[in-house]
Amino acid sequence: MDGDLLPIGQFARISRLSIKQLRRYDELGLLVPAHVDEQTGYRYYRFAQAREALSIGLLRSLDVPLAVIDQVLSGTTGALERVHDDLEAELARRRRTLRALERVMAEGLPRTQVSLVTEPARRVAVVRDSAMGPENIGRVTSAAIARLMSSTSGLHDSQLIGLFPVDLTEPMPITIALVTSEPVPGTEPDVLPGGDFACATHVGPYDQISLTGHALLGWCAEHRHQIRGPLREVYVSDPATTAPEQLVTHLLIPLEEQS
Repeated sequence: MDGDLLPIGQFARISRLSIKQLRRYDELGLLVPAHVDEQTGYRYYRFAQAREALSIGLLRSLDVPLAVIDQVLSGTTGALERVHDDLEAELARRRRTLRALERVMAEGLPRTQVSLVTEPARRVAVVRDSAMGPENIGRVTSAAIARLMSSTSGLHDSQLIGLFPVDLTEPMPITIALVTSEPVPGTEPDVLPGGDFACATHVGPYDQISLTGHALLGWCAEHRHQIRGPLREVYVSDPATTAPEQLVTHLLIPLEEQS
């Protein structure tokens, strides 16, 4: 046998990978042995493959998926950019979660002042989208608002409302509505029904609205109010000119009429 060949155990030690990992990478075609004994099935590797094996281990330690590692090893340009963007998004989500946790630690489990209000029906222009999972709601909502506002020249003082399902099913339908009776290109006209609503006010960053929403839903359950529609977020402040800690958002949940 070629003296440059190493049995899988020795190769695992110099490449800092386990035998199980090497077998798995062989099955995937990511790191194929230089030789496989036909009678025993033993795998053998060359010293020159150690650098590639170490590169795989390094990229896996950086949470790079195996499919992307294959692209990196084959020299595909920009293969790591999507992984970088995904890690940035996950880091941002973790930071938002940490800020919300710190607020709960400082203020306790969320409770809020709730009032019952009656809202009229409103003519609106809407854009619709959907989010796969709660962690994507913020990104999808921001994109939908940007798409709506890009078509609303002269209507920037109009009220903006987000509508979100109470049930966290997937995909989650998201609607962004602009209160206006005028036609808006790229949107569809609709009418938000009026009626009785439970209302709470959230003051703070948009990524912590769920805390006030939690408290509002808890209030509705405690007072035995039946919910009949999506939760509405009425955006009062302009985030372009208002600090995140001072943003005001009214949350409204439409209620079933009491029999």
